[in-house]
Amino acid sequence: MTLWWIGNLVLLLVVLPVVVYLLRGVLEATESIVPTTQKIASVAAAGSRDLDAAALLLTTQEQAKQTIAAVADYGGSLDVILDDADAE
Repeated sequence: MTLWWIGNLVLLLVVLPVVVYLLRGVLEATESIVPTTQKIASVAAAGSRDLDAAALLLTTQEQAKQTIAAVADYGGSLDVILDDADAE
């Protein structure tokens, strides 16, 4: 019977504090998850808003092609004007 009580005391005085200490660490780690996931969610939302403008790239590409074509036409006209000036 005496060994039974010694075993119980060892369990209460040694093992139980270690278990409580480890569980406290787990609790702190789990409590830090919520703020971290909230930060990740806000960054993901901001990234999603940044990607909303990606659809505008199609119109930007088309406008760039039109601008390049207009400038090329102007350059061609300028070539003709310069050729005419050289001919005189």
